[in-house]
Amino acid sequence: MSIRTRRLRRPDLVVLEHTMPVPLDHARPDGEQLELFAREVVAPEHEHEPLPYLLYLQGGPGGRAARPAQLSGWVEFACRRFRVILLDQRGTGCSSPVEAKGLALRGNAQVQADYLAHFRADSIVADAELLRSALLGPDGRWSLLGQSFGGFCTLTYLSFAPDHIDRALITGGLPALSGGPEPVYRACYPEVRRHNEDYFAQYPDDRDRCARIAEHLAVQTELLPTGARLTPRLFQTLGFGLGLQRKAKNLHYLLESAFLPGTRMLSDMFLRGVEREVSFAENPLFPVQHELIYCQGQASRWAADRIRGEFPEFDSGEFLFTGEMTYPWQFDEPALAPMRDAAHLLAERSDWPALYDPMRLADGGVPVAATIYQHDMYVNVALSTQTADRVGGLRRLVVDDLEHDGLDLDPERILGGLLKLLE
Repeated sequence: MSIRTRRLRRPDLVVLEHTMPVPLDHARPDGEQLELFAREVVAPEHEHEPLPYLLYLQGGPGGRAARPAQLSGWVEFACRRFRVILLDQRGTGCSSPVEAKGLALRGNAQVQADYLAHFRADSIVADAELLRSALLGPDGRWSLLGQSFGGFCTLTYLSFAPDHIDRALITGGLPALSGGPEPVYRACYPEVRRHNEDYFAQYPDDRDRCARIAEHLAVQTELLPTGARLTPRLFQTLGFGLGLQRKAKNLHYLLESAFLPGTRMLSDMFLRGVEREVSFAENPLFPVQHELIYCQGQASRWAADRIRGEFPEFDSGEFLFTGEMTYPWQFDEPALAPMRDAAHLLAERSDWPALYDPMRLADGGVPVAATIYQHDMYVNVALSTQTADRVGGLRRLVVDDLEHDGLDLDPERILGGLLKLLE
């Protein structure tokens, strides 16, 4: 397939923007096409050097790749020895992005669901293989760096196209290889509760503040800027970022401005801040795909919602935030309502193909190193450890003082540590 490239030079980085068509359904290569977009980032001093390629697989699902304005953070560290490929996974960023109103133009709910079924890790990996072949030639090889959901994609890549991988690095992204979504949420709800306890221990005044906000929302109608009603259960989803060290701090600063001084009214500043955090308007693929990333031959049937009943503390007693779980009622919110029927159809679908090949992963033909965060709220440490034991030769970097965003906070320790494990 043809690839188009545009080169941009800035004072401290060189960017090559790559665009190419890929099939919506890789089993039907002559059918509908999507546009795939990726940025190749190079340090200026290495622009003409034949450095090896590093494909970064972004967290998510549904998150677009980083948009570096300058070389900094883990991208700067990686560019010391790689040409870094920042891939907008299909449906995100500039890769045929999925939006609720655009999806509605495709047809009825079944047509929409059939379309959205092609946005899982297997399709992302197939896209990456076409990009690799176009950039490096059919026999070219590159390294992988998978963060969070990108780690899930990395194991899918290792399962189905390992011959084109030099090495694989995974940060906070070792999924359970089987079992579906139920065990994941049974493991994650207690970890979310522990993160609540840690948060309220650090900011004790916020416990009472959150309880007052929830009580207020139960009896008083408060509308977000989009017109959606802020309910107690929607307010709970502000805990989405509790497992990210920077996000947890920002939550405290948001809560401190909740009420207008001397009143029982929520401030506009607070309501706008909540809207930014709880809306999926800019990332509608996340709530649609989040449970489907665990499905292999089984239906999700809104697993997080069903499993929540096993943890009644989230609906009674002291206030608790929820985590990154998604719930069917969120598709009643204005930003997601156009996708509601399609999302329900996908939740009932059970014919999902396998995403991993345990026997091939056990072979250990590709050097693999993974960071496992002991206090990861999103990718459970026990399930990650079980998977690490099943990937042949995997070397692990176990970290107990950073959380899920450790790659951003300390790239030299996390990315540098993984590279050293494989040297």
